[in-house]
Amino acid sequence: MFRLFASLVVSAVSLLPQAPASAGSGRHQLVSGVDVGALDRSVNPCEDFYQFACGNWLAKNPIPADRAAWGRLSEIQERNLKLLREILEKAQAAARRSPIEQKIGDYYASCMDEAGIEAKGTAPLQPVLKRIGQIRTLADLAREITRLHRMQVYVPFTIESGQDFNDASRVILHVDQGGLGLPERDYYLKDDPKSQETRQKYVAHVTRMFELLGDAPQRAATAAKTVMKLETELARASLPIVERRDPQRLNHVMPVGNLVALSPSFPWKRYLAEVGSPPVESLNVSVPGFVEHLEKLLQSVPIEDWKTYLRWHYVRSAAPFLPKAFVEENFNFYGRTLTGARELQPRWKRCVQFTDGDLGEALGQKYVEVAFAGASKQRMLELVKNLETALEEDIRQLEWMTAQTKQRALEKLHAISNKIGYPDRWRDYSPLKIVRGDALGNAQRANEFEHRRRLSKVGKPVDKSEWYMTPPTVNAYYDPQNNDINFPAGILQPPMFDLRRDDALNYGAIGAVIGHELTHGFDDQGRKFDAKGNLSDWWTPQDAEEFNRRASCFVDQYSQYVAVDDVKLNGRLTLGENVADNGGVRIAFLAYMAQLKAEDRARLVDGFTPQQRVFLGWAQGWCTNTRDELARLRALTDPHSPPKYRVNGVVSNMPEFQKAFGCHVGQPMVRERACRVW
Repeated sequence: MFRLFASLVVSAVSLLPQAPASAGSGRHQLVSGVDVGALDRSVNPCEDFYQFACGNWLAKNPIPADRAAWGRLSEIQERNLKLLREILEKAQAAARRSPIEQKIGDYYASCMDEAGIEAKGTAPLQPVLKRIGQIRTLADLAREITRLHRMQVYVPFTIESGQDFNDASRVILHVDQGGLGLPERDYYLKDDPKSQETRQKYVAHVTRMFELLGDAPQRAATAAKTVMKLETELARASLPIVERRDPQRLNHVMPVGNLVALSPSFPWKRYLAEVGSPPVESLNVSVPGFVEHLEKLLQSVPIEDWKTYLRWHYVRSAAPFLPKAFVEENFNFYGRTLTGARELQPRWKRCVQFTDGDLGEALGQKYVEVAFAGASKQRMLELVKNLETALEEDIRQLEWMTAQTKQRALEKLHAISNKIGYPDRWRDYSPLKIVRGDALGNAQRANEFEHRRRLSKVGKPVDKSEWYMTPPTVNAYYDPQNNDINFPAGILQPPMFDLRRDDALNYGAIGAVIGHELTHGFDDQGRKFDAKGNLSDWWTPQDAEEFNRRASCFVDQYSQYVAVDDVKLNGRLTLGENVADNGGVRIAFLAYMAQLKAEDRARLVDGFTPQQRVFLGWAQGWCTNTRDELARLRALTDPHSPPKYRVNGVVSNMPEFQKAFGCHVGQPMVRERACRVW
C-alpha cells in the first residue's frame, strides 16, 4: 500500500494513561511542564539548544541492553507495554470472556507458551516447506508465490490495495517491488567497507538459519549465497528510496494486459484470480522496470534457486514464532547487527507487540477504555483548530506565493479532516480464528485475514474512517490521499501531551506535532496532491519553482549533518520531514502566541518565559540516546532526521527562537542562511 506516512518515531509502541487532572487544573493553570532535571545549564542554548534542553537527561539515561535507542518517547513506550501486558494477562486468565478478550488473550497466551513452541520444533513449517520442495515448473513457482502472498510473505514482489493516485475515491490494486531481506536496495549495491561487512554478516545469518532447518553446513552456505545473488538482482531493479519519494514515479495505472506484456512468464491473470483480489481490468504497477527485470529473472534463474529463495523468506517470516534458536539467530542479525541492540527483549514485550500488530483494534478497544479520557480528545480538537487557524494565517501572509496558489492551498487546508484517539467504528475480527497453543498458526491466520481484508477493498468506495495505526501507537501521520491527520491515543500522553501543564509545553510538544502533520500536506510530496487527495499539479510554475528553491535550502542544510562516523544525512531523503518539522514548530509557536494573554507574555515558570517554554517543549520530547548501528541504519533508510537535528536544525532557522533566548549572529543556533518554506 502506497501511503506517504509521516511517522514521528520508527517503532510503533504505546504507553500508560496519564493521571487525571485535579479539580481546577487545565490549560490556564501554570503548572510546571519543563523537565528542569534534564537541562544542561553549562551549555548556552544559543550554542547547542539540544544539549541545553537534554544534556543532563542524556547523561543519566543510558540505553537499556534490549534497546537500540532510548528517549523520552521510549519511556512512554515502556509504560504502555506494561499497561498492555496487564490487559492481556487478564484476558488470557479470565473465566468468562468476551469474543475480543478470547482472541487477544489466547493469541498472547500462545505467544508466551515457549515450552509448547519448543516442543513442536519446526513441524509447523513442514507443510509449506514440503510444497516449496515440490516445485518443478514456473507454473508451480507462481502457484506457491500466490499462497505465500495470501500469508503476507510478499516475494519477489508485493501486492496491495490502495487509492488511485489520479482518483482518490477509487480503491485499486497496486503491484510493487519487494522481496529483499536487507532493509533497502543500497545495502546490496553500495561498495563501502561497512556495506560489504553487513552483506557478509547477512549471508552468515541466512546460512545459520538454513542450518537450523536441518541443512548440512555446506548446503546451507551455498543456499545463502544463492539468496544473496537473487536478492541483489532484485535490488538492482528496485527504484531507489529517494526516487520513491516522488509519487509521479510510482503512478503507472495500466490494463492487466499491459502487466502481462511486461512479464509474460508469470501467469498474472491466474495469480490475480487466486490471490484474493476481486476481478479487475486495470491496476497500478508502481515500478514497471522492476516487473520487466523480474521477467528476465524468471527466464534465467534456475527453479532450484527460486525454491531456495522462497524457503528462506518463509522461514524468515515465521522466525519470531519458532523455537528459541531461530528467535535468537533472527535477533542476532536484525537486532544486534543492524540496530546495535545488545539483548533480545523479554518475551512478554515481544508478545505484546505481536498482539498489537495482529489484533490492534481488538486490543485497542481495551486500551482506550483505561488510557484515553474524553477530555483529552476534546482538548486535542481545540489544539488542532488553533493550529489550523495559525497555518491559514501563515499561508495568507506568505510573500513568495501568488494569490492563485494561496487560494488552492487554503482550499486544501480547509478540507483536512482530523482523526483523534481511535476509530469511530472498530474492525471486525470475528472471521479470524485464534487457537490457544498455536502461536505460528495464529500469526499466519492473522496475516491471511489482513491480506483478505485489504484486497477486499478493491473496487469499493474509499473508507475514509479507516485508521492505518492502532490506538496504542506512539506515532501520528498525515495521509495525502485522504487529506487527513491521524493521532492515535498512544501519543496523546506525557511528555507529548498533558492536560495538567500550562499551554506552552503542550503547544511546543504535541502542538508542534500537529503542525508537523498539517505541514505534510504542503511538503515536497504532500503538495502534489489536491484537496480531494488526487495527484494533481495545482501550483503555478512560478510558485512551484519558488517552493523548490526554498526546499533546496533544507536539502543543503541537513545534508551537512553527520549521523554517525563518516555517514551524513541524506537531505533529499529527509526533506519532507524537515519541512514538516520546521513548519510545524513555527505554526505551533504562532498558534500559542495567538492564544496567550498579554499579561502572561513575560510571566516566568521554572525560570523560563512562555516563548522559551514552547521551544523547550519541542526539544525535550526528542531527548534520545541512539546506538551507532541504529544511527547508521536510519541515515540510510529513515526519512526523519536524528533527534538532535530535529531540534537544532529547526531552531537555528527561527528568528522567534533567537529572540526568545537572546541569540546573536555568529552563534550556531543562528544560521546565516535561514531556511523557510512555511
